[in-house]
Amino acid sequence: MPAHNQSSHEEIKTLEAELLNQLKSRLPDLETLLKKSDSHWHGEDGFYRFYHQSLKVYHLQEDTEAIVAALRDLMPGRDLNEAFLRIAGEGTGKTFEMEHNQRWLEETRPVLEAFFHARMMLHLAVEYAKKLDSPPLALPSGWAAVLYLYRLR
Repeated sequence: MPAHNQSSHEEIKTLEAELLNQLKSRLPDLETLLKKSDSHWHGEDGFYRFYHQSLKVYHLQEDTEAIVAALRDLMPGRDLNEAFLRIAGEGTGKTFEMEHNQRWLEETRPVLEAFFHARMMLHLAVEYAKKLDSPPLALPSGWAAVLYLYRLR
């Protein structure tokens, strides 16, 4: 059930404003994390390692976990979106085993999928922390996605 059915409209608006304030106050750290996840030796190399069929693709899990932790830390008393957490969970906590080479796509695609979802949520959080001065009435798609992450839609 969507969070907005469980909370009053005023409570949701208060939480949206709190989220935006938290994003703005932590923007420098979030931008640093985003820049790192976009860097050559992180996102780019991890993506390449998937196609190179290198166990180094598993290193993307560290970035995913760091991003999820940073996003969770913005609203510590608030559960994150269940689908997001499931995707992140299925793409982390993995250790390479030789037999994974026989099931490469099945074993490693969740690692990339989790990284891409986490990285995109981080990107949107940073983008809208910069763009918005207050929660908007007409929701841009990216801000609406961030609100879904925090179960505010």
